[in-house]
Amino acid sequence: MRRSLVRFGAPVEDLKTILIELEERLFQPDVRSSSTELSKLISDDFIEVNASGLRFGKVNVLERLPTEIAPVITARDYELRMLGLDCAQLLYQAEVLKNEQLSPTYSHRCSIWRRSSSGQWQMIYHQGTTCTPL
Repeated sequence: MRRSLVRFGAPVEDLKTILIELEERLFQPDVRSSSTELSKLISDDFIEVNASGLRFGKVNVLERLPTEIAPVITARDYELRMLGLDCAQLLYQAEVLKNEQLSPTYSHRCSIWRRSSSGQWQMIYHQGTTCTPL
């Protein structure tokens, strides 16, 4: 019989569902256009490494995302890895269609989420690596 891992009083599968929901909120145009909403989801020490290898912090994200037209992002094949009691890595594949593009781009993505002392999960790291069509 397989025993379900339990963290924070809830099974890991419940945490996976929670983190997928938080991740996918960052795909939504209304969230991406709101510095307030982005600030709730992204930690002050956040780092992003984009597909070109450029590194960004939270300040840059809060300046850039609200001015962009949000792409359509479709994600699949989520995997959750526990990195510690209050830290988890979410891996997935994404198809991204930007407004000015005729064809989507594809990427393998990785986000690291950390639970704060107040219980709020926030993204502390994100990286997307371009790949062949999924």
